[in-house]
Amino acid sequence: MTVSAATAAGFDLVERTARQVRELITDGRFGPGMQLAEEAVAKDLQVSRNTLRESFRILMREGLLVREPNRGVFVHRPTLADVLDIYRVRRIIEEQAIRTALPHHPGVVAAREAVDAALTYRAQGQWRMVGSMNMAFHTAIIGLADSERLDTLFERLQAELRLAFVLIAEPERMHAPFVDDNVTITELLATGRPDEAADLLDAYFDRSERTVVTALNRLVPRA
Repeated sequence: MTVSAATAAGFDLVERTARQVRELITDGRFGPGMQLAEEAVAKDLQVSRNTLRESFRILMREGLLVREPNRGVFVHRPTLADVLDIYRVRRIIEEQAIRTALPHHPGVVAAREAVDAALTYRAQGQWRMVGSMNMAFHTAIIGLADSERLDTLFERLQAELRLAFVLIAEPERMHAPFVDDNVTITELLATGRPDEAADLLDAYFDRSERTVVTALNRLVPRA
């Protein structure tokens, strides 16, 4: 293997490791404020500590991890400013993706599969899985744009969203009210009414944002 090939392989491994850690955050395995012990995480992911450190640097730049002097690496705890910015970005990219969507796009099929699964998990009271299917639904919405760059951006945004949602003590309160909206949005897309779907999503974001902001405000210590 040439030097350049070896360098590329090493970079690919670092990127894959960063993605694995990001997915662990999205799945709720690594929660806000949690310390990540290098030795244990490197062992679990079967990579060297040097590779893990490089992947941590990527995730620090993305705002998912923070390094505290003399303490180590921790999962970021979202602030009010983080939440407001996340929803600002979501409105821009998801609503635009919906408005330009075609009714027979594969993303509509993926959205329907996600909401069908969410309905099943809701009936079973499995709220963590309902949350995961909600994430899958929004991933499908982004897929309507047919943009690899947006897919990558939303992958990072999903991890930040999960950190914000974890701050809400009752997952049912966060996810239950939006399952039916996801069903309606999917039906509107499938029947060629993207503008109505985008308008519903905008109102949906308003309610979701208020829920997360209220939860954050409750966590802020009073003077």
